[in-house]
Amino acid sequence: MTKLLIATTNVGKLQEISNFLKGLSLEIVSLNDVGIADDVEETGHTYEENSQLKALFYAKKSGLPAVSDDGGLEISAFGGAPGLHSKRWVGDDSTDEKIINHMIKVAKELPDNNRQAFFKTVVSLALPNGKVWSVTGQVEGIIAEKPYLKILKGYPYRSFFYLPQLKKYYHEQQLTDEEQKLYNHRYKAIQKLKPLILQYVSK
Repeated sequence: MTKLLIATTNVGKLQEISNFLKGLSLEIVSLNDVGIADDVEETGHTYEENSQLKALFYAKKSGLPAVSDDGGLEISAFGGAPGLHSKRWVGDDSTDEKIINHMIKVAKELPDNNRQAFFKTVVSLALPNGKVWSVTGQVEGIIAEKPYLKILKGYPYRSFFYLPQLKKYYHEQQLTDEEQKLYNHRYKAIQKLKPLILQYVSK
């Protein structure tokens, strides 16, 4: 069975992407599974550049087709920040806990009439020969004044991202499987990526 590498060090992303790719005739493997500990410096100026940079690096390093993504939270009141810098918004030593503590302050300070926010992602598929494809996904919501206290490892911002149309937080413990398909930005992107995987990877 053909192997597909999910090239991320984020435990939450690995689990989510692997779950969204279930049903394909592929063996999903992680960086740990193939013994790669290298990290990639994200020097791109867009989500797409970073996503492709990572996918290409790990595809060439592993000799396997690789899927990687890059994205972030964009808060309208902050001109789209943190965006590309979501992972390191509070510094290079950023952790889930530090981001949550920062977001508690941000959420309290945002005006009620300007809480709009977006989760955006670009997911890329790269082959060891250097070919690469990218797809996008996004979801719109608001930053809630108070967080949902059950923290998702690797996804600190989701505790603050609220979907008014569902009256639920953007959190796997709140959303049904069907709601995940309708609102999860990474799921939307992976659905666009599947035909490419079937065409170029899954034989």
